[in-house]
Amino acid sequence: VYMVARTFPLFAAADPVAFGVVAWIGAITALFAATIAIAQRDFKRVLAFSTISQLGYMFVGLGVAGTDYGPGPGMFHLFTHAFFKALLFLGAGSVLHSLHHAMHREVQDVNLMGGLARFMPITAITWLIATLSISGFPFFAGFYSKDTIIGLSFEHGYYALWVITLVTAGITAFYMLRAYILAFGGKGGAWGGLWGGPYRGEGHPHESPRSMTIPLP
Repeated sequence: VYMVARTFPLFAAADPVAFGVVAWIGAITALFAATIAIAQRDFKRVLAFSTISQLGYMFVGLGVAGTDYGPGPGMFHLFTHAFFKALLFLGAGSVLHSLHHAMHREVQDVNLMGGLARFMPITAITWLIATLSISGFPFFAGFYSKDTIIGLSFEHGYYALWVITLVTAGITAFYMLRAYILAFGGKGGAWGGLWGGPYRGEGHPHESPRSMTIPLP
């Protein structure tokens, strides 16, 4: 993404088709990776494929902006993504650390988690904030950078890309909330089961030490 942004004048000097190629490759990548993320049970693989999908969004931003807006929209999403994805991976590390101590083995399957919000409230709250951001929930950072890309797709007449980016945004919200509910929620919790259902794993998980939870907020 950064390389395309740095060489933006070369794309601008070339045929306008070049921007379309960048945007379409990004859109197909974003949608394809998002559909893969839906079926993942590994906690970190969900985040890995979400990263690929968000990279696709960045390329769409670079392509649809063209010479009118330059590389700004794509780089804007790169910047916001750096923060909420860092928070997601830090939170995932906190969860895996806790489960390793509880089960005395490596556990990354979300189907063996559940109800962790009751045991890890700081991790759960911060992970939910990052989930809302990557999902494009209003007033979170991801909303502004994603909405800019989606809006420019419509404004510049890329209607097919506009539909794909909208659909991908919906899929992103689905698989990220799925991962959150499977890991932190569960049946019997408050807020419609989103908060602290029964724990499905072994042992007694606990919140991570302050060396891991302080960087999360």
